[in-house]
Amino acid sequence: MKVKNKLWLGFGFLFVVVLLFGAVCLYYINQVADSSKVILKDNYISLNYCREMRGILDNSEFKFTDAAVEQFGDQLKKEETNITEPGEADAVAKLRLAYLQLQNNFSNPALVQQAIGKMRQYIMAIEVINMGAITRKNDNVQHGVNHSLFILGFAATITILVLFSFSVNFPNIIVKPINTLLSGIRAISEKDYKTRINFTKNDEFAEVAAAFNDMARLLNDWENSNLSTIRSEKLRIETIIEQMQDAIIGINEQQQILFINSTAKQVFKLGKVEGKLVDDVTKTSPSFKSLIDNGKPGQELNIIINGKNAHFELETREIIIPNISDDYLNELNIIKKQAGKVFILKNVTGFKERDEAKTNFIATISHELKTPIAAIKMSLKLLNDERIGEINADQQQLLGNIENDSDRLLKITGELLDLARVETGNLQLNFIAVNPVQIVDYAVAAVSFPAQQKNITLKTVADNYLPTVNADVEKTAWVLINFLSNALRYSDEGSSITIAVSNKKNEIEFSVTDTGKGIDEQYQQRLFDRYFQVPADGYNKTGTGLGLTISKDFIEAQNGQIGVKSELGKGSTFYFRLPVA
Repeated sequence: MKVKNKLWLGFGFLFVVVLLFGAVCLYYINQVADSSKVILKDNYISLNYCREMRGILDNSEFKFTDAAVEQFGDQLKKEETNITEPGEADAVAKLRLAYLQLQNNFSNPALVQQAIGKMRQYIMAIEVINMGAITRKNDNVQHGVNHSLFILGFAATITILVLFSFSVNFPNIIVKPINTLLSGIRAISEKDYKTRINFTKNDEFAEVAAAFNDMARLLNDWENSNLSTIRSEKLRIETIIEQMQDAIIGINEQQQILFINSTAKQVFKLGKVEGKLVDDVTKTSPSFKSLIDNGKPGQELNIIINGKNAHFELETREIIIPNISDDYLNELNIIKKQAGKVFILKNVTGFKERDEAKTNFIATISHELKTPIAAIKMSLKLLNDERIGEINADQQQLLGNIENDSDRLLKITGELLDLARVETGNLQLNFIAVNPVQIVDYAVAAVSFPAQQKNITLKTVADNYLPTVNADVEKTAWVLINFLSNALRYSDEGSSITIAVSNKKNEIEFSVTDTGKGIDEQYQQRLFDRYFQVPADGYNKTGTGLGLTISKDFIEAQNGQIGVKSELGKGSTFYFRLPVA
């Protein structure tokens, strides 16, 4: 039977039960009403007639007139037509005989009084009969009412029991299959694809159960067909991760370790920790705790492994998986859901070792080159001394070229030595409280001669009452001189260069602004990289590309900031800021 038919049948049954109960109530209520009507219609009217006749007799006790006789006769006739009780007819007949006696002996007062006495006696008899009938009928009605109440109570009890039983059992016809379907759906959501639902009745629920079983069967087939592939791919991925030289750790959103390869276990001296909570693992490995709590992308870590210093560079990756959810428009949207984090420690020990070897080599070579360069400059100084002997113009030009090249070599070796000191951490800084204008004056004096040669004007602009800065005067001036040297190289003859010093809240800003051709935006971010020079700028490359790199290291070592602002055709501004003392 269809669910719709079951509902119609259930509601029809309720309607029939309520209809039957209503019919029973109406039947017994009508019975009680009819009994009451009988009492009012018969006995009460008879008593009313008797009361009227008694009243006529009372009013005519001393003088009975023809009018009173006639009124009494009218009431008697009415009573004769309303005889309803046993014995009432005999009493009425005797009353009629007494009334006739009164009429026939109207002239005889003694007989009249005798007739009136009999009439009162028979009227009383009629009243007694009707009063008794009223009492009897009242008892019968009360008995009928009690009987009706019993029947109605019994019917109400049966109806309530039937309705209660119906309300308890009938919903199960609908709810039980729904609960069964709900349990099956929950089992499917937990990937229990072997769940099946069986309904014996042939209704809509049976059709839904058949469709559900087909779906579960297809899901089970799909799961079985893909399970081996998934396991194979999982094993392959685990093998790849295990064989990688980098340390790899995967953590899910519940802070459980999903995977960790042998390299990571060796680095952090861990055993089998897959599936354990991160908090439990960090209790036994401080280095692992430091990685999880404080590790940042790009951070370098030095870890001792087998007595050797190993260098690692940290990379982190968020595990993002697609998650299908319903929005308020009931449209399916694929959104990203974070499912954990992967930590990758790239082993850069070999690169670090080669970089250190390179730095040491550069430092050694630069140091060794300074001695022969100094000897060359001493020889040049002696050759230029007229006391040694005179030289011709061609020889003087050759000596000038040698001196320029030796100065250039000395500058390059100095930059290489400074870079080596920075990379090896041997940079020595001598901090003193100094007026920023003194640093500017020192740098301007150092480049005033080449500025005069190119007819370039150096303008100094400084705020009033500048606070002092804690700085290494020599290295800070070196940076400013490097800025000015670059500005002189790329500025046209007859132009001007502005050196500005200003107070920026808790920092002092030094800036050098030229009126050259400017720098393309795509190169500005790389200006402070090692060995980088702007390509095809139309000027001779006389530097090594290390000046700005060393300048950045000098400024950052003093907790400062360095940068550039430039626009093609409008010149460039190189600046650095140092904190106020």
